[in-house]
Parts: sequence; structure tokens; C-alpha cells
Amino acid sequence: MLEAHWHYPTAITVGEHCSDQLAQYCKDAGIHKPLMVTDPVLADSKMVRNALAQCRHADLEIQIFHGVQGNPTGQNVEAGIHHYLKGKHDGIIAFGGGSSIDAAKAIALAANQSLPLWEFEDKGDNWQKADANVIAPVIAIPTTAGTGSEVGRAAVITDESQQVKKIIFHPKMMPVHVLLDPSLSIALPQPLTAATGMDALSHNLEAFCSPSYHPMAEAISLEAMRMIMHYLPVAYLDGNNIQARTQMLVASTMGATAFQKGLGAMHALAHSLGAVYNQHHGLLNAILMPYVLTANRPRINEKMARLGRYLALSEPDFDGVMDWVISLRNELGIPHTLAEIGIDNQQSQRIGEMAASDAAAPGNPISFDAAQYADIFCRAVSGKLTD
Repeated sequence: MLEAHWHYPTAITVGEHCSDQLAQYCKDAGIHKPLMVTDPVLADSKMVRNALAQCRHADLEIQIFHGVQGNPTGQNVEAGIHHYLKGKHDGIIAFGGGSSIDAAKAIALAANQSLPLWEFEDKGDNWQKADANVIAPVIAIPTTAGTGSEVGRAAVITDESQQVKKIIFHPKMMPVHVLLDPSLSIALPQPLTAATGMDALSHNLEAFCSPSYHPMAEAISLEAMRMIMHYLPVAYLDGNNIQARTQMLVASTMGATAFQKGLGAMHALAHSLGAVYNQHHGLLNAILMPYVLTANRPRINEKMARLGRYLALSEPDFDGVMDWVISLRNELGIPHTLAEIGIDNQQSQRIGEMAASDAAAPGNPISFDAAQYADIFCRAVSGKLTD
């Protein structure tokens, strides 16, 4: 059984049942009146009830806010801020998947600021508008292995008025402590294990392919992809496998560490589609993956050969990596097209324009324009990988 405790700007504790020490970690962080931020499904779960009971037994004045939806919105964040201020809380426990953790970090950033949330969108030096001294500390407990939001300095929040996802950023949004407890992810259903696991793969794959220079992030992404190759199918087939669940939690965290090097067209499109169609982010990345790889092929052939060698594929080249990706998707029950999840191409022009202006687009190996993004989107709808 893997157990570890690492210190970076964020302390990361890894191990089965490490979340049993949540109350002590809150006290260590100076949190005595935490607000737990989660989603409506987890709010009724045994794991949340246990965490609440543990904290109350330790004399922490904990309350819960469970108004977070998938693809969290500005309204979700505002409702959370209302709960935070009304309860006079002094810190946040982010408990759940990427949506809950993103919403929790946005609440922590904006609750005590004099400016509204959207003033801290990741553009220019907007983050400097925030008073860093009043940002609430966050302890993050991911229950899925996908987004890696637990080690991120940003949150992706949907602006409902514009139907667009915006990245909210501040360096102090990084949680002060992360608990990677595989016992909390064993109940994750197969479809969510698959979609979130493919999200972790997309983070590492796009970071690896990004043309930015960051050898450390590149090395992290390679090892994380090897871990995902070995452990995602195991976690999917045997959700109670603690070793596989642990390794996937770590690989997910590695992905979010690596993608400071950059993301790309998968995320540019997934952000846009998520905002318009409110579909699961990881599933969108999983479906889009081969279409984006094909579009990027002229610039990533050499990197795919390196990846193929590192993964010890029988064909260590672009085609070998593509075969592995498609085989993995089939094994995990990932649809081949966006049409299979109810998305048609009627808004292709709009999606293309949104993707081209998305914050993830500059990290792509090729600078696609709106028409090229629209073409990739239409191919992902129809299932046409090549001409």
C-alpha cells in the first residue's frame, strides 16, 4: 500500500484512509470553522457524513454547502459565498470531483474580496486586483482521479450570462493541503472512472505535446501517462483495487502539475462544448482526443514516437499511440463521436470561434483558427478521423 507525504507549496498526503485525519489537518491550517463544499450526490454519502462527524467530534464548527453542479457556474459560487459569509467561516474543505474543488477555490478567493468574481479572470494581471491576505485556506479531498484541480491555482467557472467558461486565477487559490485517499474513490461508477481517467490522460498528453519549454513538466507527463496506461483499465474493471485507485489519484495530480506547460485544442473545444451543452468535461476530452491528435499530427510525430517508446508500444510512432488511445477508449466504453452524446454540428461556427479564443488554445502545437476548430468539431460529431 502506497503512503506518502510530500511538501511543495501544497502539502500532499497519499494513502488509504488518510482523510481520517482531516480534522487535525484543518487545525494545522488554522481552520476552526470550515465550510465543506461538495455536490448534492456526495452530500448524502457515507463518506461525507463520516467527515462531518469526525470534524464535529474534534470541536470544529463545520457546515456544508452542496449547491455545486457539474460545470460549476458563477451562481453556484455566489451561493457558496453567501453560505461562507453567513456562517462566518475561516476556511474551506473542497470535497468531491473537479467541479466541487473548482467551486470551492473560487469561493475561497472571492468571498472576502471587494470585487466580484469575474474581475479575477485569468487575463493580464487581473489576479493582482485581489487582496491575497483575505483568501481563505482550502483543504482539498478529490474523490475522482481526473481534473487535478486539487493542485491548481485556478478554477474553471461557467459565466451563464455569456455561456462561456472562464478561468479564475490567483496563486493563493492553491489548496494548502491535499488528501489523496483512494478509499474515497472506490465507489466511483465505471462511467465516471473512465471519463475522469481520460481527463487525466488528456492533461498529460496535451502538456507533453505543447511546444512550450518545460522539461520537468514534460517528464512528469510521460510518467503519468505510463501510470494511466497500466492502472486506469484496472480501476475501471475493479473499482475496489486500492493500488489502482491510488496510482490514478497520483497520475491525476501529476497531470495538473504538468499542464502548467500548456494545454491545447482538446481543452479549447471541451471548454466551449461544456459551456454550451453542459456535458461532462472529461468525457468531452475523451471523445475529442483522437480527432485533435490527428489534426496536430504534422507537428507531433516526433513526440508521439518518444511517447510510444516510453510506453513500450509495439509500434512506437504516431499510429501506435493512436491505436493505443482508441483501444483504451473502447475498453472504457467511451463513445467514438459527439453525436452519441446528443451533440450535433449546428453550432459549429460558434464552437469554432469560442475554441479559437479559449485560454487553452495558445498551448496547442498548431495555432488553429476558428474554421479549423469548427472542422475538428464537425469531425468529432460525425466520426470522420481522416479524409
